Amino acid sequence: MVLKKRTKRLLLAIVLLLIAAPATFALWLYRELRSPASHEKANEYIEIPRRSTPENIASKLLSEGVIRRKWPLLLYIKLTGSAKLIKAGEYRFPSPITPLGVLKKLEEGEQRLSRFAVIEGWTRWDIAESMTHVPELSLADKDEALKLMDDTSGIRDLDPNAKDLEGYLFPATYSYPPDTKAAAVIAGMVKRFRQEWTPERAERARVLGMSPRQIVIIASLIETEAKLKEDRPLVASVIYNRLKKNTALGIDSTIIYASKLAGKWRDDGKVYLSDVNRRSPYNTRIFSGLPPGPVGNPGESSIDAALNPAQTDYLYYVRDPARDDGKHNFYNNSADFEKGVRALREWERTQGR
Repeated sequence: MVLKKRTKRLLLAIVLLLIAAPATFALWLYRELRSPASHEKANEYIEIPRRSTPENIASKLLSEGVIRRKWPLLLYIKLTGSAKLIKAGEYRFPSPITPLGVLKKLEEGEQRLSRFAVIEGWTRWDIAESMTHVPELSLADKDEALKLMDDTSGIRDLDPNAKDLEGYLFPATYSYPPDTKAAAVIAGMVKRFRQEWTPERAERARVLGMSPRQIVIIASLIETEAKLKEDRPLVASVIYNRLKKNTALGIDSTIIYASKLAGKWRDDGKVYLSDVNRRSPYNTRIFSGLPPGPVGNPGESSIDAALNPAQTDYLYYVRDPARDDGKHNFYNNSADFEKGVRALREWERTQGR
């Protein structure tokens, strides 16, 4: 009788163990898959090649320190049939991350993206020069990029007179796969401009009696002149007021642009007498009206300022020497303007400029 009781207790213990062990293991596996692990490769790309097996992938992630143990992830992949959902690619895994977080990224797919920034006001020469420093674009020199910018097919309906893409290479940060060609990156800049040139902005240009090209030219002038967003509608008002009076705009950035076109710009930040006297239609000290084309690539706020100039009687502006943020003072007469210029020159003299 005693032996039978002991046998029953042993069998019960075995049954309870058989029940408890899987439950305990399942709980452990649940926690393991959801426990974040820290690693040192958060800012690096880890390549998962095509036709990699789950075993290969888990081994690589383990060697890179992204996961602490490979078999919990492998077991989960096998139990759920996730292997067919995993995509090849180049991945960056944040730290910390759980094994399930790793698997989610592998199922979503990821590709390394290169980034290229176009700064507001940059000319096409600036953009071309910067593009030559992006190894993935494989450009021999900036002339190769500039030649691509001569293709105006993407803006022909907006600006049939454009000789190049100056003004239509929208300033922004662009992300693209590393095998993207330079022409596609440039096309992306043009595409972004077209997205920003909304029907509302096109209608506003029509109300002003301006073509898209004229608005882009004015916006490029505003971009090169105004540092502060709040100054831009005021600078726009000066440009429009001087155009109405057929007064030369006298904007230095157009003189600089003329010198760049002639291959004579010294690029030392100074405007020389030879620049000022250059007989170019871009020289707005010599010729009244707008220059023949944009002198840079304007951003959104400059485009909006060109479309919505402040209503003023201002004809002049000069930088405010009392501030170091690029703020301008605005004037409606030459006498006050000359006082402003003298104040700026005096400040420059005290600064040793």
